[in-house]
Amino acid sequence: MISDEQVLSYRTNGYLVVESLFSQAQIDEIRSVIDEFAERGKTLRESDGIIELEETHTPEQPRLRRIIWPDKHHPVFRDFVRGPKYVDVVSRLIGPNIRLHYCKVNLKLGGFGAPVQWHQDWSFYPHTNDDILVSGVLLDDMVDDNGPIMVLPGTHKGPIFDHHHDGCFTGALDPATCGLDFSKAVKLTAPAGSLILFHVRLVHGSDMNRSSRPRRVVFYELAAADAWPLGGTYSTPLIPDLETYNARMVAGTPTIEPRLEKLPVRIPLPPPSGRPGIYDAQKTAATQYFQTAVDDPESN
Repeated sequence: MISDEQVLSYRTNGYLVVESLFSQAQIDEIRSVIDEFAERGKTLRESDGIIELEETHTPEQPRLRRIIWPDKHHPVFRDFVRGPKYVDVVSRLIGPNIRLHYCKVNLKLGGFGAPVQWHQDWSFYPHTNDDILVSGVLLDDMVDDNGPIMVLPGTHKGPIFDHHHDGCFTGALDPATCGLDFSKAVKLTAPAGSLILFHVRLVHGSDMNRSSRPRRVVFYELAAADAWPLGGTYSTPLIPDLETYNARMVAGTPTIEPRLEKLPVRIPLPPPSGRPGIYDAQKTAATQYFQTAVDDPESN
């Protein structure tokens, strides 16, 4: 499904966009299921562990932010990542034995979809090796102003930046002190039905949705089966027992022989106070690069 040149580009830059990989029918099916979740979310007054709400949500003006572990609650999400097109692409990048680490749907809806500050996913869940990637199925066109994923090419080959502030893990690096040139960031714009992929150590983030158009993405975080998570990280609760863990295999065969590589790691401890999750953790970061309020046009 992808060429040798695309594989080399991923290895070099740390990301890849495969445009229009999935059919309109496949995307419409996922959208319809998300609409079902959204209808239930409208009645909530607080997040319920499945549907996460924006801080400005009210039943009268519903604002949904995320669906947590949707594959546990509807088969369309469980089966989609195991389809042949998906497996063909991912296996070219991390090998044939693939395990699902985590699944979520980010609903960055028009006019208020929250930003995500610059970070490396590896800071949350380091493993014994880094044959791990984040993949996202675009349910809407991801364009310049609706909060597209932004990446810093090549940073997957560099250091693991400090994501702590005042002694606690925040899930965000400090843009004022990390030494990165954010003017070199690339926006991963692509039409609905496309698949975006980026390495687990790649620095990335996204601005708030400043348009009226939604930017909904189903994210599957995928790991080589011989990449085992380290203890004391956000992965610790994900392995209640071996049978449950092996049931998350997407393709190939599991193993209990981790492949160990010498890689930079910072354990995400101690955790921040408050609810778990990246949005709440990043509120405690030293510097907020992306702002949560739309600029006042009269102030320009």
